[in-house]
Amino acid sequence: MKIYNLVILGAGPAGLTAAIYGRRAGLSSLVIENETQGGQIRLTNSIENWPGTISISGYDLGENFYTHARSMSVEFLLATVEKLRLEQGRRFVLTSVGELEAEAVIVATGARFNQLGIPGEVEFTGRGVSYCAVCDAPFFRGRTVAVVGGGNAAVEEAEYLTRFTERVFLIHRRTEFRAVRHLVDKVLANNKITPVLAKTVTAIEGNIKGVTRIRLKCVRNGEESSLDVSGVFIFVGIIPRLDFLGDFLKTGPGGWISTDKHLAASQPGFFAAGDVRDTDLRQVVTAVADGARAAINAYRFLNNPK
Repeated sequence: MKIYNLVILGAGPAGLTAAIYGRRAGLSSLVIENETQGGQIRLTNSIENWPGTISISGYDLGENFYTHARSMSVEFLLATVEKLRLEQGRRFVLTSVGELEAEAVIVATGARFNQLGIPGEVEFTGRGVSYCAVCDAPFFRGRTVAVVGGGNAAVEEAEYLTRFTERVFLIHRRTEFRAVRHLVDKVLANNKITPVLAKTVTAIEGNIKGVTRIRLKCVRNGEESSLDVSGVFIFVGIIPRLDFLGDFLKTGPGGWISTDKHLAASQPGFFAAGDVRDTDLRQVVTAVADGARAAINAYRFLNNPK
């Protein structure tokens, strides 16, 4: 069994940055990912808060991170992480293709979109229900769709969808959107977007061709209604990608990994970085900073474990 100085779980901005900094510190570094190298940002149409770059597509930024890591001779493994364990001071990562040993581990598996958990959501996923406007907007050219959610992601994706669709219903269960003010103002000024506030989606309906209608319920009086739509884009929060974790590491509310000021988790030699961590801000820039700090602190741990 090959032993790596550093094994990093996840190939998003945090994981790839950790790999770059790990290699710069002279650590043999392996990144394990079961989806796309570059992470979820590759699905984002435009990133406008990456310092020094006015605008860049998420795909291009993710590709830049991946290319940089490869140039540093970082190793990559396409596999699913199934379990972590600590045995007599040795750290093991069990994957779908076998078990690896690491002197230090950084968990940077990120987060995934939450679901509404309503009738029709699973049935019509891929046939009108989507969690990625950038991926699927072209399929709804000239049609009417609904976006569910009131945060930054929902508002931004609603605006993006107007480049393809005829009309967008932006549905939020509260009376005001939670997104930052300038995004809300931009959406409210767009005549293709119709806000639908204080209502929840209770069901998604359709036929063999796909989605045709959504059912709504007013949160104030329970009155029911419906909207004819061809697609439903759901943006109602995120949850950490930690199916493999069990109770191995301490987590906080929502299941996010708890860390100290050095990004060390509750087991020695294990660190967390990026969106998977219990933090007050989840952005590309904070994920990258976490990755750098986690790698350097892993290096310090390896050189002074006590």
